[in-house]
Amino acid sequence: SPPTDHKNHTAWWARYQPVTLKLHSRSGDEAAFADMVRRCAKAGVGIYVDAVINHAAAGAGISIAGSKFGHRSTPQWGLTDFHHKPRDLHSNCHINNYNDRLNVQRCDLLGLPDLCSGCVNVRKHQADFMTHLAELGVSGFRIDAAKHIDVRELGALLRSAAPGHSIFWYQEVYAPSHGEAVTSTMYEGTGALEYFDYAHNLAKNFIVEGKLKYLHNFGEAWGMLPTDKMVVFLDNHDTQRGDALLSYKGSRLYELASIFMLAHPYGYPKIMSSFYFSHFDQGPPHTPVHGASGRIACGGGSDHVKAPNGRPWVCEHRWTSLANMVGWRRSAGTSGVGHFWAPNGNRMFMCRGKAACIAFNRDGRKWWKHRMRLSMPPGSYCDIIKSDNASSCPAITIDGHGFAAVEVPPLSAVALHIGVRVVEHQSSMSSSGGSGKHSSKRKSTNRSLQIHFAMRVSQKSSPAKSAEVPPAAANVCPISAKFWPFCPAHQVSA
Repeated sequence: SPPTDHKNHTAWWARYQPVTLKLHSRSGDEAAFADMVRRCAKAGVGIYVDAVINHAAAGAGISIAGSKFGHRSTPQWGLTDFHHKPRDLHSNCHINNYNDRLNVQRCDLLGLPDLCSGCVNVRKHQADFMTHLAELGVSGFRIDAAKHIDVRELGALLRSAAPGHSIFWYQEVYAPSHGEAVTSTMYEGTGALEYFDYAHNLAKNFIVEGKLKYLHNFGEAWGMLPTDKMVVFLDNHDTQRGDALLSYKGSRLYELASIFMLAHPYGYPKIMSSFYFSHFDQGPPHTPVHGASGRIACGGGSDHVKAPNGRPWVCEHRWTSLANMVGWRRSAGTSGVGHFWAPNGNRMFMCRGKAACIAFNRDGRKWWKHRMRLSMPPGSYCDIIKSDNASSCPAITIDGHGFAAVEVPPLSAVALHIGVRVVEHQSSMSSSGGSGKHSSKRKSTNRSLQIHFAMRVSQKSSPAKSAEVPPAAANVCPISAKFWPFCPAHQVSA
């Protein structure tokens, strides 16, 4: 969420109505933010800042940090720092014509005073703000409402911000690739793009039964934009309250589609970390995620579509299946999809190289039990959808001919990769753990590094956050980079 001073209101969207660029939000002040960045860096987690630089807060009042604002003026910005009508500094046009670029990028969006991105004073303050955050150690920025900022002015800002720092930039451009005055492809040169079409293309093939077989060439072959420029997701803080086809409210279907997103090499995946909500404006819980004595106030799993008692946070990034798929994706590395097989529309299996394989069962009632030929080396591996603890996980054994007996529960998946291997295992068993005998002698070696997503929430709490997850290695810089694979797309390993 945006860390800047904002409108003092209980709704989640108040964070997206900044008053000044001061690092003081309802999640805490600058000292708390800097402490979070340092602690996350020690854990190998990069922090991405949601930068709201297109506009200022609507209306008038006192901000969360005590700043007075209103009438197109704040302690940070004066009347001339905003776009305005000719000879009238106190008012501006409103966006009402998406076939007119100037209307989209010079007028006020939903009554929010539109900052003059091409003005020297605005650009200087915003560049200084981003540079300061880079000096605090952040790894990148999401540019909110980038569609409403002239691409040349945005490019000039990003080139002047954070000099000497390796920064990943990605932009919210909620626009089609063609057909309007402002299109998503206009912004490919200024950074990665949040790809809204991806969510619709993927979700509809999980919501309706019988469509998994069509995913064999999912990606650019479907007319989607180049994979190395896209940040992909199923929902975000805006769309989960609007036009997202799947969110945590979609329960196991959402989880299954999210698993596919992490397994497939297209784009840079992003997972939501939400709080349970029942109406559009509902703000974040007052209960912090991290409570006393290590208690975590998270719902627990995809079966919970309403908040369990005393646990108001969804924490999708903590679901075992999604957290463990990060390691699976890392093991898959640069490999594309191979060994794709779909015996029918509800069941699908694929491997990526010789390092990672996964099977999906969209059927809501029946198990999928099959002896499959995998591309991975012989041995016993954890079904990481259930657990990556090699001393207790359900194991899948690949024999010397490359075959393994796999049992996939309804609306679920089975996934294995070379990063979590059970070295000693005295008898084979199915992925479900429902048949076969477990060996009491197991030990884990060659365990892949897992990314554990850190979130610091003050007693005042904070709204939903997007937890970044590593992209396929083909889209990232070398493993020697500071936050591999949290690094800029231009640092692609040759």
